Amino acid sequence: MSYKIRIQNMQFHGHIGVYSEEKKIGQTIQIDLEVAVDATPMDDQLSSTVSYGEFYPMIQKIIEQNHVNLIETLAQKIINAIKQLDQRIQTVTVRVRKLNLPVDGVFDNVEIEMKQS
Repeated sequence: MSYKIRIQNMQFHGHIGVYSEEKKIGQTIQIDLEVAVDATPMDDQLSSTVSYGEFYPMIQKIIEQNHVNLIETLAQKIINAIKQLDQRIQTVTVRVRKLNLPVDGVFDNVEIEMKQS
């Protein structure tokens, strides 16, 4: 059986960016995660599926420990870490949004989406 787990609009404070203001002050980062799983949940036991409870703390740790320049780099680190959690994880899609950017213009955020099988 195949199904998807989605966690949407997780929020963190991070220091991701190429501008000195971003590295010093940081900004709000929102993450959406979609994980395709190949497992058959049986007998209402957590061990028969992938535990999504591990996703948020792992992403939080990655953001706190990685002051990278590019949100693409952050997305790749998240994908790699999530895929390592369980062999039943088939595909990981992550969307990273940066709010409050030091860029001239009127817009809500900048977002990238990355997917890896």
